[in-house]
Amino acid sequence: MAGHTPADGAFYAVIPAGGSGTRLWPLSRSGNPKFLHALTGTSDSLLQATAARLLPLCPPERMYVVTGTAHAAAVARQLPELPDANVLVEPSPRDSCAAIGLAAAMIARSDPEAIMGSFAADHLVRDREAFVRTISAAIEGARDGWLMTVGITPTRPDTGYGYLQCSQVATATKMEPVKVVEFKEKPTAEVAEAYLASGKYLWNAGMFVWRVQAFLEELRRQQPALYDGVTAIAAAYGEPGYDDLLAEVWPTLTKISVDHAVMEGAADAGKVATIPGDFGWADIGDFDTLGEILLTPEGQATGNVVVAEPKEAPVVLMDTKRTTVVAHSGRLVSALGVHDLIVVDTPDALLICARGRAQEIKSVVDRIKSLGEDRYL
Repeated sequence: MAGHTPADGAFYAVIPAGGSGTRLWPLSRSGNPKFLHALTGTSDSLLQATAARLLPLCPPERMYVVTGTAHAAAVARQLPELPDANVLVEPSPRDSCAAIGLAAAMIARSDPEAIMGSFAADHLVRDREAFVRTISAAIEGARDGWLMTVGITPTRPDTGYGYLQCSQVATATKMEPVKVVEFKEKPTAEVAEAYLASGKYLWNAGMFVWRVQAFLEELRRQQPALYDGVTAIAAAYGEPGYDDLLAEVWPTLTKISVDHAVMEGAADAGKVATIPGDFGWADIGDFDTLGEILLTPEGQATGNVVVAEPKEAPVVLMDTKRTTVVAHSGRLVSALGVHDLIVVDTPDALLICARGRAQEIKSVVDRIKSLGEDRYL
């Protein structure tokens, strides 16, 4: 890839904040999704924690959030340091490519030489310093022309993540770009074991860094209609007819992830590289994962985790093991003589679930939807 001068291209961070997190129902709802909740072990929401770890890399004026109409006000309240214009509102969910493409086109309009990173609003990162080092290395790779993705060094043969197949054994110690041969879908357990043993596979964390122009060129090459749509919307931003154009064009955009729309094809063309990361990353996809992530050294003896809001909500656990309790109703929650459960108590809905079946909570949501009880979703 071509060389660069150290001063070229300021870094901008984009945080796509969408989805309703159905596997975290009834805590996460369409009107109050998981990224707005404090699930980090601190008082910060997942969104606030994401923005905070990006601050060493870029100031708030170079940070954008792309979110739905229903969540824009809450995002602005949680991130008051962001300029109002940096909260980009998508009228309806069109998956990640439309959201990221719109942000890229908006940034390119004001700063064509910009480097842009995309970071999901609902991930957890334990080691912020290691995260900043990794993203800084990815920024350098982007300056050299690569479409960069951040791969996570696998700690187990997980079947719940997609993988990046690398051209060589990838280690997090070198902080140098490694070429991505192919994006792999979620594997079977046997395939995941083989991936782990080879050392050439990383978890796909859905974090991307690139020159905005390099990304937009790939978007135009692979998804010309989507490219035309987002660039037309960006060009009209701030103009009198913007809202009408957005309402007209947005629903026509292809509903597709940025992985499928751009990155897989770019990898086939030899344009994608990764920086292997090891910074305590987790995607809080369900309550079982949440229990594992928030388990403190003090809680190791019982395996119990309590997430309470408001903090005064009392939780009493007796002779109870490996149970995650999310108490968000304000009333007392108690458990006696049970184990391996998830208990989520909210003002209008209660969930009790075996920990091993946490991934199936989406089916409960589907059943509630089929009953016409959308008010609980």
